[in-house]
Amino acid sequence: MQASGCLAEHSGLRASASVSFDEASTDKHQLPMVSSNASASVRYPSPAPSSLDTLVSHLVASKRSLSSIEHVWRANEIVTSTRLHLEASVITSARTSFLRAGITNQLHTLGKVHTHSKAIEFEGAQEYGEVLRTLDEADKRLKATLESLRTTMVEHSLRPTSDQRKTLLDFVDEGGVDKLLAAVEASANAAKEAHTELVETNVGFRNGLGQIQKIIDGSEERRRQALKEASSESLNVDATSESPIPGILQSMEDRAKDMADNLESLVKHFDLCVTAIKHTEGGGDAAQRLTDDLPEGVAVGEEMGGPPPEPISDQEREEMLDVLAKDAEQVEEVLTETRDHINEMETLFGYVSVYMSQLDHEHSDVITAFGQLETLETRLHAFVAQSQVFVMKWDDEKAKINERMEELESLGDFYSGYLSAYDHLLVEIGRRQFMEQEMEIVLQDAMRKLDTLYEEDSSKREAFKNDYGDFLPVDIWPGLANAPLQFEIKPINGIEKVPDISKSIIQRAIRRVEGKA
Repeated sequence: MQASGCLAEHSGLRASASVSFDEASTDKHQLPMVSSNASASVRYPSPAPSSLDTLVSHLVASKRSLSSIEHVWRANEIVTSTRLHLEASVITSARTSFLRAGITNQLHTLGKVHTHSKAIEFEGAQEYGEVLRTLDEADKRLKATLESLRTTMVEHSLRPTSDQRKTLLDFVDEGGVDKLLAAVEASANAAKEAHTELVETNVGFRNGLGQIQKIIDGSEERRRQALKEASSESLNVDATSESPIPGILQSMEDRAKDMADNLESLVKHFDLCVTAIKHTEGGGDAAQRLTDDLPEGVAVGEEMGGPPPEPISDQEREEMLDVLAKDAEQVEEVLTETRDHINEMETLFGYVSVYMSQLDHEHSDVITAFGQLETLETRLHAFVAQSQVFVMKWDDEKAKINERMEELESLGDFYSGYLSAYDHLLVEIGRRQFMEQEMEIVLQDAMRKLDTLYEEDSSKREAFKNDYGDFLPVDIWPGLANAPLQFEIKPINGIEKVPDISKSIIQRAIRRVEGKA
Protein backbone atom coordinates (compact mmCIF):
# COMPACT_ATOMS: atom_id res chain seq x y z
CA MET A 1 0.00 0.00 0.00
CA GLN A 2 1.27 3.46 -0.89
CA ALA A 3 1.92 5.96 1.87
CA SER A 4 -1.21 7.84 0.89
CA GLY A 5 -3.42 4.75 1.22
CA CYS A 6 -6.57 3.73 -0.62
CA LEU A 7 -8.37 7.04 -0.27
CA ALA A 8 -5.46 9.32 -1.08
CA GLU A 9 -5.02 7.82 -4.53
CA HIS A 10 -8.30 9.32 -5.69
CA SER A 11 -10.95 11.20 -3.81
CA GLY A 12 -13.65 9.29 -5.68
CA LEU A 13 -12.22 5.88 -4.83
CA ARG A 14 -12.12 4.53 -8.36
CA ALA A 15 -11.51 0.82 -8.83
CA SER A 16 -7.94 1.46 -9.97
CA ALA A 17 -7.18 3.34 -6.77
CA SER A 18 -8.93 1.07 -4.25
CA VAL A 19 -5.84 -0.69 -2.94
CA SER A 20 -6.74 -3.22 -0.29
CA PHE A 21 -6.44 -2.10 3.30
CA ASP A 22 -5.84 -5.76 4.15
CA GLU A 23 -2.75 -5.63 1.95
CA ALA A 24 -1.62 -2.58 3.86
CA SER A 25 -1.96 -4.32 7.19
CA THR A 26 -0.45 -7.66 6.22
CA ASP A 27 1.97 -7.08 3.34
CA LYS A 28 3.58 -3.86 4.52
CA HIS A 29 3.21 -4.06 8.27
CA GLN A 30 2.94 -7.86 8.61
CA LEU A 31 0.13 -7.53 11.15
CA PRO A 32 -1.85 -10.69 11.99
CA MET A 33 -5.34 -10.31 13.51
CA VAL A 34 -5.71 -10.30 17.27
CA SER A 35 -8.66 -10.68 19.60
CA SER A 36 -9.34 -7.99 22.17
CA ASN A 37 -9.02 -10.34 25.19
CA ALA A 38 -5.48 -11.29 24.17
CA SER A 39 -4.03 -7.80 24.35
CA ALA A 40 -2.61 -8.27 27.83
CA SER A 41 -0.29 -11.02 26.65
CA VAL A 42 1.22 -9.04 23.79
CA ARG A 43 3.91 -6.42 24.13
CA TYR A 44 2.80 -3.37 22.13
CA PRO A 45 4.88 -0.38 21.11
CA SER A 46 4.30 2.53 23.41
CA PRO A 47 1.50 4.61 21.85
CA ALA A 48 1.01 8.33 22.10
CA PRO A 49 -1.50 9.27 24.81
CA SER A 50 -4.22 10.29 22.37
CA SER A 51 -3.62 7.65 19.72
CA LEU A 52 -6.35 5.27 20.94
CA ASP A 53 -8.94 8.07 21.09
CA THR A 54 -7.95 9.18 17.61
CA LEU A 55 -8.20 5.65 16.25
CA VAL A 56 -11.59 5.12 17.87
CA SER A 57 -12.76 8.39 16.30
CA HIS A 58 -11.55 7.16 12.89
CA LEU A 59 -13.29 3.83 13.43
CA VAL A 60 -16.59 5.51 14.41
CA ALA A 61 -16.45 7.73 11.31
CA SER A 62 -15.56 4.75 9.15
CA LYS A 63 -18.40 2.68 10.58
CA ARG A 64 -20.83 5.53 9.96
CA SER A 65 -19.63 5.77 6.35
CA LEU A 66 -20.61 2.15 5.74
CA SER A 67 -24.26 3.19 5.81
CA SER A 68 -23.67 4.34 2.22
CA ILE A 69 -24.51 0.76 1.26
CA GLU A 70 -28.12 1.95 1.10
CA HIS A 71 -27.18 4.22 -1.80
CA VAL A 72 -25.53 1.26 -3.50
CA TRP A 73 -28.72 -0.80 -3.17
CA ARG A 74 -30.76 2.09 -4.59
CA ALA A 75 -28.32 2.46 -7.48
CA ASN A 76 -28.77 -1.22 -8.28
CA GLU A 77 -32.55 -0.76 -8.32
CA ILE A 78 -32.28 2.22 -10.69
CA VAL A 79 -29.97 0.36 -13.09
CA THR A 80 -32.28 -2.66 -13.09
CA SER A 81 -35.33 -0.49 -13.78
CA THR A 82 -33.53 1.36 -16.56
CA ARG A 83 -32.62 -1.93 -18.21
CA LEU A 84 -36.28 -2.91 -18.10
CA HIS A 85 -37.24 0.46 -19.62
CA LEU A 86 -34.68 -0.11 -22.36
CA GLU A 87 -36.30 -3.42 -23.18
CA ALA A 88 -39.77 -1.84 -23.07
CA SER A 89 -38.65 0.97 -25.41
CA VAL A 90 -37.44 -1.58 -27.93
CA ILE A 91 -40.79 -3.39 -27.77
CA THR A 92 -42.78 -0.15 -28.12
CA SER A 93 -40.68 0.92 -31.09
CA ALA A 94 -41.21 -2.47 -32.70
CA ARG A 95 -45.01 -2.17 -32.31
CA THR A 96 -44.93 1.32 -33.83
CA SER A 97 -42.85 -0.01 -36.72
CA PHE A 98 -45.43 -2.74 -37.32
CA LEU A 99 -48.24 -0.15 -37.60
CA ARG A 100 -46.33 1.85 -40.19
CA ALA A 101 -44.89 -1.17 -42.01
CA GLY A 102 -45.39 0.06 -45.56
CA ILE A 103 -43.63 3.40 -45.22
CA THR A 104 -41.07 2.03 -42.84
CA ASN A 105 -40.06 -0.69 -45.31
CA GLN A 106 -39.61 1.93 -48.02
CA LEU A 107 -37.59 4.15 -45.72
CA HIS A 108 -35.51 1.16 -44.71
CA THR A 109 -34.73 0.37 -48.33
CA LEU A 110 -33.93 3.98 -49.16
CA GLY A 111 -31.90 4.20 -45.97
CA LYS A 112 -29.76 1.29 -47.13
CA VAL A 113 -29.17 3.02 -50.44
CA HIS A 114 -28.23 6.21 -48.63
CA THR A 115 -26.01 4.29 -46.19
CA HIS A 116 -24.21 2.64 -49.09
CA SER A 117 -23.70 6.00 -50.79
CA LYS A 118 -22.61 7.49 -47.48
CA ALA A 119 -20.12 4.66 -47.04
CA ILE A 120 -18.72 5.45 -50.49
CA GLU A 121 -18.49 9.09 -49.49
CA PHE A 122 -16.79 8.22 -46.19
CA GLU A 123 -14.35 5.75 -47.73
CA GLY A 124 -13.54 8.26 -50.46
CA ALA A 125 -12.91 10.96 -47.86
CA GLN A 126 -10.75 8.59 -45.83
CA GLU A 127 -8.72 7.51 -48.86
CA TYR A 128 -8.46 11.09 -50.10
CA GLY A 129 -7.26 12.28 -46.71
CA GLU A 130 -4.75 9.46 -46.49
CA VAL A 131 -3.47 10.22 -49.99
CA LEU A 132 -3.10 13.89 -49.07
CA ARG A 133 -1.25 13.03 -45.86
CA THR A 134 1.07 10.70 -47.74
CA LEU A 135 1.56 13.33 -50.42
CA ASP A 136 2.31 16.02 -47.83
CA GLU A 137 4.82 13.76 -46.09
CA ALA A 138 6.55 12.92 -49.37
CA ASP A 139 6.54 16.60 -50.35
CA LYS A 140 8.02 17.62 -46.99
CA ARG A 141 10.71 14.96 -47.22
CA LEU A 142 11.56 15.95 -50.78
CA LYS A 143 11.67 19.67 -49.96
CA ALA A 144 13.78 18.99 -46.88
CA THR A 145 16.19 16.98 -49.02
CA LEU A 146 16.30 19.71 -51.66
CA GLU A 147 16.92 22.30 -48.95
CA SER A 148 19.80 20.19 -47.65
CA LEU A 149 21.21 20.04 -51.17
CA ARG A 150 20.73 23.81 -51.50
CA THR A 151 22.63 24.54 -48.27
CA THR A 152 25.42 22.01 -48.83
CA MET A 153 28.35 23.72 -50.52
CA VAL A 154 30.63 21.58 -52.68
CA GLU A 155 34.17 21.73 -51.28
CA HIS A 156 36.22 24.12 -53.41
CA SER A 157 39.12 21.67 -53.61
CA LEU A 158 36.88 19.26 -55.55
CA ARG A 159 36.23 21.73 -58.38
CA PRO A 160 38.52 23.54 -60.81
CA THR A 161 39.91 26.73 -59.34
CA SER A 162 38.21 28.79 -62.05
CA ASP A 163 34.70 27.60 -61.05
CA GLN A 164 32.44 29.57 -58.75
CA ARG A 165 31.34 27.97 -55.51
CA LYS A 166 28.44 25.62 -56.12
CA THR A 167 25.95 23.71 -53.98
CA LEU A 168 24.86 20.13 -54.50
CA LEU A 169 21.54 21.45 -55.84
CA ASP A 170 23.36 23.15 -58.74
CA PHE A 171 24.01 19.70 -60.21
CA VAL A 172 20.31 18.62 -60.38
CA ASP A 173 17.23 19.90 -62.24
CA GLU A 174 14.31 21.07 -60.05
CA GLY A 175 11.97 21.59 -62.97
CA GLY A 176 10.85 17.98 -63.01
CA VAL A 177 9.84 18.19 -59.35
CA ASP A 178 7.65 21.26 -59.90
CA LYS A 179 5.97 19.72 -62.91
CA LEU A 180 5.30 16.49 -61.01
CA LEU A 181 3.81 18.33 -58.03
CA ALA A 182 1.56 20.37 -60.31
CA ALA A 183 0.22 17.18 -61.91
CA VAL A 184 -0.49 15.64 -58.52
CA GLU A 185 -2.31 18.78 -57.38
CA ALA A 186 -4.48 18.79 -60.51
CA SER A 187 -5.53 15.18 -59.89
CA ALA A 188 -6.23 15.90 -56.22
CA ASN A 189 -8.42 18.89 -57.10
CA ALA A 190 -10.40 16.86 -59.63
CA ALA A 191 -11.00 14.12 -57.04
CA LYS A 192 -12.06 16.69 -54.44
CA GLU A 193 -14.55 18.26 -56.83
CA ALA A 194 -16.14 14.86 -57.56
CA HIS A 195 -16.31 14.11 -53.85
CA THR A 196 -17.95 17.47 -53.14
CA GLU A 197 -20.67 16.72 -55.69
CA LEU A 198 -21.30 13.35 -54.01
CA VAL A 199 -21.49 14.98 -50.59
CA GLU A 200 -24.03 17.51 -51.81
CA THR A 201 -26.16 14.75 -53.35
CA ASN A 202 -25.98 12.70 -50.16
CA VAL A 203 -26.94 15.69 -48.06
CA GLY A 204 -29.98 16.40 -50.26
CA PHE A 205 -31.15 12.79 -50.12
CA ARG A 206 -30.52 12.60 -46.40
CA ASN A 207 -32.60 15.74 -45.85
CA GLY A 208 -35.46 14.20 -47.80
CA LEU A 209 -35.31 11.09 -45.67
CA GLY A 210 -35.12 13.27 -42.59
CA GLN A 211 -38.29 15.14 -43.47
CA ILE A 212 -40.20 11.90 -43.92
CA GLN A 213 -38.81 10.49 -40.72
CA LYS A 214 -39.87 13.68 -38.94
CA ILE A 215 -43.49 13.12 -39.94
CA ILE A 216 -43.41 9.43 -39.03
CA ASP A 217 -41.85 10.00 -35.66
CA GLY A 218 -44.20 12.82 -34.77
CA SER A 219 -43.13 16.24 -33.63
CA GLU A 220 -39.41 16.61 -34.27
CA GLU A 221 -39.22 19.47 -31.79
CA ARG A 222 -40.76 17.35 -29.03
CA ARG A 223 -38.29 14.55 -29.64
CA ARG A 224 -35.35 16.94 -29.86
CA GLN A 225 -36.34 18.57 -26.59
CA ALA A 226 -36.53 15.20 -24.84
CA LEU A 227 -33.11 14.25 -26.12
CA LYS A 228 -31.70 17.69 -25.31
CA GLU A 229 -32.70 17.32 -21.67
CA ALA A 230 -30.96 13.95 -21.61
CA SER A 231 -27.75 15.18 -23.22
CA SER A 232 -26.35 17.46 -20.53
CA GLU A 233 -22.62 17.40 -19.91
CA SER A 234 -23.01 15.00 -17.02
CA LEU A 235 -24.64 12.34 -19.24
CA ASN A 236 -23.18 9.99 -21.79
CA VAL A 237 -25.89 10.76 -24.36
CA ASP A 238 -25.66 12.05 -27.93
CA ALA A 239 -28.43 14.55 -28.68
CA THR A 240 -28.67 13.18 -32.25
CA SER A 241 -29.06 9.55 -31.20
CA GLU A 242 -32.28 7.57 -31.72
CA SER A 243 -32.66 6.82 -28.03
CA PRO A 244 -30.99 8.32 -24.95
CA ILE A 245 -31.52 5.20 -22.86
CA PRO A 246 -28.35 3.26 -23.86
CA GLY A 247 -26.16 6.25 -23.09
CA ILE A 248 -28.00 6.97 -19.84
CA LEU A 249 -27.74 3.32 -18.85
CA GLN A 250 -24.00 3.42 -19.49
CA SER A 251 -23.70 6.53 -17.31
CA MET A 252 -25.75 4.86 -14.58
CA GLU A 253 -23.65 1.72 -14.69
CA ASP A 254 -20.47 3.79 -14.49
CA ARG A 255 -21.75 5.67 -11.45
CA ALA A 256 -23.05 2.48 -9.82
CA LYS A 257 -19.64 0.89 -10.29
CA ASP A 258 -17.94 3.95 -8.79
CA MET A 259 -20.29 3.76 -5.80
CA ALA A 260 -19.55 0.05 -5.33
CA ASP A 261 -15.82 0.78 -5.55
CA ASN A 262 -16.22 3.58 -3.02
CA LEU A 263 -18.04 1.25 -0.64
CA GLU A 264 -15.35 -1.38 -1.08
CA SER A 265 -12.65 1.15 -0.23
CA LEU A 266 -14.62 2.35 2.81
CA VAL A 267 -14.85 -1.25 4.00
CA LYS A 268 -11.11 -1.64 3.56
CA HIS A 269 -10.56 1.60 5.45
CA PHE A 270 -12.78 0.22 8.23
CA ASP A 271 -10.67 -2.96 8.27
CA LEU A 272 -7.51 -0.91 8.62
CA CYS A 273 -9.05 1.06 11.50
CA VAL A 274 -9.84 -2.21 13.30
CA THR A 275 -6.34 -3.50 12.60
CA ALA A 276 -4.76 -0.32 13.96
CA ILE A 277 -6.87 -0.40 17.14
CA LYS A 278 -6.09 -4.06 17.72
CA HIS A 279 -2.41 -3.17 17.56
CA THR A 280 -2.90 -0.43 20.13
CA GLU A 281 -2.83 -1.27 23.80
CA GLY A 282 -6.31 -1.30 25.26
CA GLY A 283 -7.97 -1.12 21.83
CA GLY A 284 -9.32 -4.65 21.61
CA ASP A 285 -12.45 -4.01 23.70
CA ALA A 286 -13.23 -0.79 21.83
CA ALA A 287 -12.92 -2.53 18.50
CA GLN A 288 -15.18 -5.35 19.70
CA ARG A 289 -17.90 -2.92 20.77
CA LEU A 290 -17.76 -0.79 17.65
CA THR A 291 -17.89 -3.65 15.15
CA ASP A 292 -20.90 -5.51 16.54
CA ASP A 293 -23.75 -3.77 14.66
CA LEU A 294 -22.51 -3.09 11.13
CA PRO A 295 -25.03 -2.18 8.40
CA GLU A 296 -26.73 -5.15 6.79
CA GLY A 297 -24.88 -6.51 3.78
CA VAL A 298 -21.46 -5.12 4.74
CA ALA A 299 -18.76 -7.79 4.88
CA VAL A 300 -15.52 -6.69 6.56
CA GLY A 301 -12.19 -8.44 6.41
CA GLU A 302 -11.06 -8.08 10.04
CA GLU A 303 -12.34 -10.77 12.41
CA MET A 304 -12.37 -9.93 16.11
CA GLY A 305 -11.61 -13.50 17.11
CA GLY A 306 -8.46 -15.44 16.34
CA PRO A 307 -4.90 -15.48 17.62
CA PRO A 308 -3.33 -12.29 19.00
CA PRO A 309 -1.34 -10.16 16.57
CA GLU A 310 2.40 -10.39 16.43
CA PRO A 311 4.29 -7.45 17.94
CA ILE A 312 5.28 -4.66 15.58
CA SER A 313 7.96 -2.03 15.80
CA ASP A 314 7.31 1.62 16.54
CA GLN A 315 8.29 2.50 13.00
CA GLU A 316 5.85 -0.02 11.50
CA ARG A 317 3.05 1.24 13.70
CA GLU A 318 3.79 4.86 12.82
CA GLU A 319 3.70 4.03 9.11
CA MET A 320 0.35 2.28 9.54
CA LEU A 321 -1.09 5.21 11.49
CA ASP A 322 0.18 7.66 8.90
CA VAL A 323 -1.63 5.75 6.13
CA LEU A 324 -4.78 5.55 8.28
CA ALA A 325 -4.75 9.28 9.06
CA LYS A 326 -4.39 10.24 5.41
CA ASP A 327 -7.23 7.91 4.41
CA ALA A 328 -9.46 9.16 7.23
CA GLU A 329 -9.19 12.72 5.92
CA GLN A 330 -10.91 11.68 2.70
CA VAL A 331 -13.81 9.62 4.06
CA GLU A 332 -16.23 12.57 3.94
CA GLU A 333 -15.15 13.40 0.41
CA VAL A 334 -15.89 9.82 -0.65
CA LEU A 335 -19.32 9.94 0.98
CA THR A 336 -20.06 13.24 -0.78
CA GLU A 337 -19.18 11.70 -4.11
CA THR A 338 -21.43 8.71 -3.41
CA ARG A 339 -24.35 11.02 -2.56
CA ASP A 340 -23.68 13.04 -5.70
CA HIS A 341 -23.72 9.87 -7.78
CA ILE A 342 -27.06 8.65 -6.44
CA ASN A 343 -28.60 12.11 -6.95
CA GLU A 344 -27.34 12.14 -10.53
CA MET A 345 -28.75 8.66 -11.10
CA GLU A 346 -32.15 9.77 -9.81
CA THR A 347 -32.05 12.66 -12.29
CA LEU A 348 -31.06 10.30 -15.08
CA PHE A 349 -33.94 7.99 -14.21
CA GLY A 350 -36.29 10.95 -14.55
CA TYR A 351 -35.01 11.50 -18.11
CA VAL A 352 -35.70 7.85 -18.89
CA SER A 353 -39.28 8.18 -17.65
CA VAL A 354 -39.88 11.28 -19.78
CA TYR A 355 -38.51 9.57 -22.84
CA MET A 356 -40.69 6.52 -22.34
CA SER A 357 -43.78 8.73 -22.36
CA GLN A 358 -42.65 10.19 -25.69
CA LEU A 359 -42.61 6.77 -27.31
CA ASP A 360 -46.35 6.44 -26.75
CA HIS A 361 -47.08 9.37 -29.09
CA GLU A 362 -44.82 8.49 -32.03
CA HIS A 363 -47.03 6.11 -34.06
CA SER A 364 -49.89 8.64 -34.60
CA ASP A 365 -48.09 10.78 -37.20
CA VAL A 366 -47.09 8.17 -39.84
CA ILE A 367 -49.90 8.46 -42.40
CA THR A 368 -49.04 11.83 -44.00
CA ALA A 369 -45.50 10.80 -45.00
CA PHE A 370 -46.50 8.95 -48.18
CA GLY A 371 -46.57 12.01 -50.46
CA GLN A 372 -43.03 13.10 -49.61
CA LEU A 373 -41.82 9.53 -49.94
CA GLU A 374 -43.20 9.35 -53.48
CA THR A 375 -41.42 12.59 -54.43
CA LEU A 376 -38.14 11.34 -53.01
CA GLU A 377 -38.31 8.09 -54.99
CA THR A 378 -38.32 10.07 -58.25
CA ARG A 379 -34.81 11.33 -57.37
CA LEU A 380 -33.45 7.87 -56.55
CA HIS A 381 -31.96 7.14 -60.00
CA ALA A 382 -29.92 10.36 -60.07
CA PHE A 383 -28.81 9.73 -56.50
CA VAL A 384 -27.46 6.25 -57.28
CA ALA A 385 -25.82 7.44 -60.50
CA GLN A 386 -23.90 10.13 -58.64
CA SER A 387 -22.24 7.51 -56.42
CA GLN A 388 -21.13 5.52 -59.45
CA VAL A 389 -19.74 8.62 -61.15
CA PHE A 390 -17.68 9.45 -58.07
CA VAL A 391 -16.28 5.90 -57.78
CA MET A 392 -15.10 5.89 -61.39
CA LYS A 393 -13.67 9.40 -61.15
CA TRP A 394 -11.88 8.71 -57.87
CA ASP A 395 -10.40 5.41 -59.07
CA ASP A 396 -9.02 7.16 -62.14
CA GLU A 397 -7.55 10.12 -60.26
CA LYS A 398 -6.26 7.92 -57.43
CA ALA A 399 -4.33 5.79 -59.93
CA LYS A 400 -2.76 8.93 -61.39
CA ILE A 401 -1.87 10.27 -57.93
CA ASN A 402 -0.36 6.97 -56.82
CA GLU A 403 1.72 6.76 -59.98
CA ARG A 404 3.06 10.26 -59.47
CA MET A 405 3.55 9.59 -55.79
CA GLU A 406 5.86 6.74 -56.71
CA GLU A 407 7.78 9.14 -58.91
CA LEU A 408 8.00 11.62 -56.03
CA GLU A 409 9.25 8.88 -53.71
CA SER A 410 11.80 7.82 -56.30
CA LEU A 411 12.99 11.41 -56.69
CA GLY A 412 13.20 11.78 -52.92
CA ASP A 413 15.17 8.55 -52.62
CA PHE A 414 17.48 9.64 -55.43
CA TYR A 415 18.16 13.05 -53.91
CA SER A 416 18.63 11.52 -50.46
CA GLY A 417 21.03 9.03 -51.98
CA TYR A 418 22.80 11.89 -53.74
CA LEU A 419 23.19 13.78 -50.45
CA SER A 420 24.36 10.65 -48.67
CA ALA A 421 26.74 9.81 -51.52
CA TYR A 422 28.37 13.21 -51.16
CA ASP A 423 29.02 12.50 -47.48
CA HIS A 424 30.47 9.13 -48.45
CA LEU A 425 32.60 10.94 -51.05
CA LEU A 426 34.07 13.13 -48.31
CA VAL A 427 34.67 10.03 -46.20
CA GLU A 428 36.34 8.34 -49.17
CA ILE A 429 38.60 11.37 -49.68
CA GLY A 430 39.53 11.20 -46.02
CA ARG A 431 40.32 7.50 -46.43
CA ARG A 432 42.50 8.20 -49.45
CA GLN A 433 44.31 10.96 -47.59
CA PHE A 434 45.03 8.54 -44.81
CA MET A 435 46.23 5.83 -47.23
CA GLU A 436 48.45 8.34 -49.05
CA GLN A 437 50.01 9.32 -45.74
CA GLU A 438 50.51 5.68 -44.79
CA MET A 439 52.12 4.93 -48.16
CA GLU A 440 54.40 7.93 -47.78
CA ILE A 441 55.48 6.65 -44.39
CA VAL A 442 56.18 3.21 -45.84
CA LEU A 443 58.10 4.71 -48.79
CA GLN A 444 60.23 6.91 -46.56
CA ASP A 445 61.00 3.97 -44.30
CA ALA A 446 61.88 1.79 -47.32
CA MET A 447 64.17 4.47 -48.82
CA ARG A 448 65.84 4.95 -45.48
CA LYS A 449 66.53 1.21 -45.19
CA LEU A 450 67.74 1.01 -48.82
CA ASP A 451 70.14 3.92 -48.24
CA THR A 452 71.47 2.20 -45.14
CA LEU A 453 72.01 -1.04 -47.02
CA TYR A 454 73.69 0.85 -49.84
CA GLU A 455 76.14 2.52 -47.49
CA GLU A 456 76.85 -0.76 -45.74
CA ASP A 457 77.43 -2.60 -49.03
CA SER A 458 79.69 0.18 -50.35
CA SER A 459 81.81 0.10 -47.17
CA LYS A 460 82.24 -3.65 -47.26
CA ARG A 461 83.13 -3.68 -50.97
CA GLU A 462 85.80 -1.07 -50.33
CA ALA A 463 87.17 -3.12 -47.43
CA PHE A 464 87.28 -6.26 -49.61
CA LYS A 465 89.07 -4.33 -52.32
CA ASN A 466 91.70 -3.06 -49.89
CA ASP A 467 92.28 -6.50 -48.38
CA TYR A 468 92.32 -8.69 -51.48
CA GLY A 469 92.26 -6.47 -54.53
CA ASP A 470 96.04 -6.50 -55.04
CA PHE A 471 96.09 -10.28 -55.22
CA LEU A 472 93.21 -10.83 -57.64
CA PRO A 473 93.52 -10.32 -61.43
CA VAL A 474 91.24 -7.61 -62.74
CA ASP A 475 89.63 -9.86 -65.31
CA ILE A 476 88.89 -12.78 -62.97
CA TRP A 477 85.28 -11.40 -62.51
CA PRO A 478 84.16 -8.43 -64.54
CA GLY A 479 81.67 -7.31 -61.89
CA LEU A 480 84.18 -7.30 -59.04
CA ALA A 481 84.68 -3.55 -59.19
CA ASN A 482 81.02 -2.63 -59.78
CA ALA A 483 79.24 -0.20 -57.40
CA PRO A 484 76.34 -1.48 -55.24
CA LEU A 485 72.81 -1.46 -56.63
CA GLN A 486 70.75 1.67 -56.04
CA PHE A 487 66.88 1.84 -56.17
CA GLU A 488 64.32 4.49 -56.94
CA ILE A 489 60.60 4.11 -55.93
CA LYS A 490 58.01 5.82 -58.08
CA PRO A 491 54.35 5.22 -59.01
CA ILE A 492 53.71 3.14 -62.09
CA ASN A 493 50.28 4.71 -62.98
CA GLY A 494 50.95 8.39 -62.54
CA ILE A 495 50.45 10.61 -59.51
CA GLU A 496 47.00 10.86 -57.89
CA LYS A 497 46.16 14.24 -56.44
CA VAL A 498 43.84 13.76 -53.44
CA PRO A 499 41.79 16.92 -52.72
CA ASP A 500 42.95 18.84 -49.67
CA ILE A 501 39.89 18.76 -47.37
CA SER A 502 40.19 19.53 -43.67
CA LYS A 503 39.83 16.77 -41.11
CA SER A 504 36.96 18.58 -39.36
CA ILE A 505 34.84 18.49 -42.53
CA ILE A 506 35.62 14.82 -43.04
CA GLN A 507 34.82 14.03 -39.40
CA ARG A 508 31.40 15.72 -39.70
CA ALA A 509 30.72 13.67 -42.82
CA ILE A 510 31.67 10.49 -40.96
CA ARG A 511 29.25 11.33 -38.14
CA ARG A 512 26.43 11.95 -40.63
CA VAL A 513 27.15 8.66 -42.38
CA GLU A 514 27.12 6.84 -39.05
CA GLY A 515 23.91 8.60 -38.01
CA LYS A 516 25.53 10.59 -35.18
CA ALA A 517 24.86 14.06 -36.52
